[in-house]
Amino acid sequence: MMRSLLTAATGMESQQTNIDTIANNLANVNTNAFKRSRANFHDLLYQTVRAAGQSATTGTVVPSGIQIGAGSRLASVDKLFTEGGIKVTERNLDFMIEGQGFFRIQKDDGTIGYTRDGHLDKDNTGRLVTSDGFPLVPEITIPQNATDLNVGMDGIVTVKVDGETQELGQVQVATFINPAGLQSAGRNLYSPTRASGEPVVGNPNQGGVGRIAQYQLENSNVNIVEEMVNMITGQRAYEINSKVISTSDQMLQTTNNVR
Repeated sequence: MMRSLLTAATGMESQQTNIDTIANNLANVNTNAFKRSRANFHDLLYQTVRAAGQSATTGTVVPSGIQIGAGSRLASVDKLFTEGGIKVTERNLDFMIEGQGFFRIQKDDGTIGYTRDGHLDKDNTGRLVTSDGFPLVPEITIPQNATDLNVGMDGIVTVKVDGETQELGQVQVATFINPAGLQSAGRNLYSPTRASGEPVVGNPNQGGVGRIAQYQLENSNVNIVEEMVNMITGQRAYEINSKVISTSDQMLQTTNNVR
């Protein structure tokens, strides 16, 4: 069988993954604080027919060798944690982290998840929770008769109760040495891995950690124009690889017809 058939097949498989990644980016263009992904590829092993620098005759060497590649494969799908745009909501339970950091969320299995999505609500006990009902860590409970909820840049939460200012707690932020190593868990949540390193928990606006901005949300960092260009490029690359398979098939057919 011609080598080009299998080589082109790896190219088509790689571009299919590329298009799948782009499709997920575009599907989440309006998801709060969504971080786009980028597929990266590398070439496969080569068959060396003649090594570079091999002796041709006594006292001479060939300037270049002969290597035949076997195609490409997926190397990684990276999350790009560039900051998204700002969406002003005028809602006092919408928060954005300006800079590095993640909100800490307690999931239903008791483990801690991490998110950049600061769209919070109150549950039936007054706790600040996500849209799925997962509470913020550490828990912050808003009294029923509280007014004028305010969250400062340093994460300190205050309200007015019977006309007096009352401090309710501190919103903490976690950072990672390698955010790209976080595992996406869905629902705008991430889980730490060995690649991301352990979370470092601290207060906002201190030690290089991002600050809290109330009445704002972070938009997705997906650039529609860039994704459309990438999609067209991936589509054309897929078509070119399919043409290679078609050409190789025609060449095999020609060989079969030799009498």
